[in-house]
Amino acid sequence: MMNRALSQLGLAMRAGKVVTGDEIVLKGIRSSEAKLVILAGDASDNTKKKFRDKCGSYKIPLVIGFDRESLGTSVGKPERVVLAVTDQGFAEMISKKMETMSEVEYIE
Repeated sequence: MMNRALSQLGLAMRAGKVVTGDEIVLKGIRSSEAKLVILAGDASDNTKKKFRDKCGSYKIPLVIGFDRESLGTSVGKPERVVLAVTDQGFAEMISKKMETMSEVEYIE
């Protein structure tokens, strides 16, 4: 299950539909360009709170799961703590795959 979501993430990345990095993702949330935010499970509590609050106020689905290493690997980059999917189709596909995973915390 786990890798299905990550490979979808890789596809979205290659399609140019993923942005990474704190500031860029926050900008995507504020502009509602982000359709799904994925945060590493090993992100700091501070970072988790920041993205929970932001996604909450802008009504962007947030998923917390995986770790920074597997998130980075999935998009062909070094460690990544936070990613945003900017395409509705990919976002729905990925969140469907993640909803069935026990180690993922899904916050609507």
